[in-house]
Amino acid sequence: MDYVHLLLSLKDGRFYTGWTNDLKRRLHEHVSGNVKSTRNRRPLKLLYYEGCLNETDAQQREKYLKSGMGKKYLRNRNKHYLQDL
Repeated sequence: MDYVHLLLSLKDGRFYTGWTNDLKRRLHEHVSGNVKSTRNRRPLKLLYYEGCLNETDAQQREKYLKSGMGKKYLRNRNKHYLQDL
């Protein structure tokens, strides 16, 4: 199974969207500072993830979630949590 994940930077309030075939390992890499794109944006919180049955579907879903409509979907999907920040 492959996963698309959304991280929230508690430092700057911005999102990071990515995909992986090992969600637990990838989250550990982000939280530990081993990922260049999120290293200076820690602490990070896993806000959302989806499972996909193959890599291609996960990559396409990641691309959609990074688009304007995808970002709107994610903000709406997590609106109650984001209001409480």
